[in-house]
Amino acid sequence: MRAIVVSELGGPEVMHIEELPTPAPGPGELLVRVKAAGVNPVDTYIRAGVGARPALPYTPGDDGAGELAGFGEGTEESGRRAGDRVYLSGSLTGTYAEYAVCRRDQVNPLPSRASFVEGAAIGVPYLTAYRALFQRAAARAGETVLVHGATGGVGLAAVQLAAAADLTVIATGGSDEGRRLALANGASQVLDHGAADHFDAVFQLTDDRGVDVILEMRSDLNLGRDLPLLAGGGRVVCIGNRGSRNEGQVAVNARDLMRCDGVILGMLLPNADIESLAAAHRALDKGLAAGELRPVVTRELRLEEAARAHREVMQSPSLGNIVLLTE
Repeated sequence: MRAIVVSELGGPEVMHIEELPTPAPGPGELLVRVKAAGVNPVDTYIRAGVGARPALPYTPGDDGAGELAGFGEGTEESGRRAGDRVYLSGSLTGTYAEYAVCRRDQVNPLPSRASFVEGAAIGVPYLTAYRALFQRAAARAGETVLVHGATGGVGLAAVQLAAAADLTVIATGGSDEGRRLALANGASQVLDHGAADHFDAVFQLTDDRGVDVILEMRSDLNLGRDLPLLAGGGRVVCIGNRGSRNEGQVAVNARDLMRCDGVILGMLLPNADIESLAAAHRALDKGLAAGELRPVVTRELRLEEAARAHREVMQSPSLGNIVLLTE
């Protein structure tokens, strides 16, 4: 099979396409014929050696979609059949490949109304957005949420999820195309986050009340200015942060939290326990089947263009999801 292989950590150029033996699923594992693989910013951090370092060589990728192709011991009677359409939210061997071995809990049914390309953009973006909105911020119908940086994969997933849950969504984006996407996916109002007055505009849109929840994709830039926007009992969830520990620091005034009994919440998807992930998947599967959730894929690249995909997924402003096609 063809697969992307990383033999040393570094820039996008360390990724090479190679011919590898097709992996065999072990006990409790499934083999998936990957049709499309999702590309996420976290993939670039792992490749560069930021945070946890994988054993080398390895094949990148957690997200993907395709068809069941093989069954390890103990999985034959699971009710699944060869050829079933599935999406992946995790893999034991990496999804930037024609085949991937996964645990059973990493394989989820892909509704017929979703394409393989869309299925490849479900895992990390939608699980992150769901966990931030409902498991960390405990957002409730009727509340107002500000999705600060709403035009990337996670941001657009958050807009869709919030709109489907009857929250009022204010979104920000850095490009005209991105702001149009946010509106088309359920935002009530969209602001240009490059405009100096867009923080003030949030107050105008809420009649000076502020917002109940803020999902922040660039905490290193915005956190200090987010806090004054919170309504009583407001919550900020820090989803993204660029730079090292000593870079991009922002000034935070604790009085902004004291004023409203506000809370700053951190969030990292790998911290979610099995029960939380299972609950998130149940909600996502329901939304996908109903057509309320529809991943936005703006770029489809060939598997051998993985290096280009890693460069583009980190560009700003971000725009939807990038997917690698294996055939």
